[in-house]
Amino acid sequence: MGQSVIPTLVYADIAAAHDFLARAFGFEPGGVQRDGEGRVVHGEVRTGESVIWLHRVIAEHKLASPASLGSASSGLVVYVDDLDAHCDQARRAGAVIEREPEDMPYGQREYGARDPEGHRWWFAAPLQPTNEPIADG
Repeated sequence: MGQSVIPTLVYADIAAAHDFLARAFGFEPGGVQRDGEGRVVHGEVRTGESVIWLHRVIAEHKLASPASLGSASSGLVVYVDDLDAHCDQARRAGAVIEREPEDMPYGQREYGARDPEGHRWWFAAPLQPTNEPIADG
């Protein structure tokens, strides 16, 4: 087996995050696992061939949700097929849209969002070539 990367995001409410990520961002639900006392300790969602782990807050390991910190230090970029429809779905499901869909000079259309616990998400789609000739400078 080759190397693979599994992003891990920390949430205070894993079950709510799991359901939100599926509803708002269209991720495939991967379920939640509970400990012997019934507390949710792990969750997963999938997009394409990628999995994202949802981890619980653990103070002794210095794992905290951005909601408790007041800021996020990172985020994830996810490529989608229909960016504008994706943004509309995320907005309807309660995602905070930080940046509306916009064509970027580096060849993609993208928008930025935050989930209810403050994790940053960017969604993108490659721009289609315009077949316009490049002007001579």
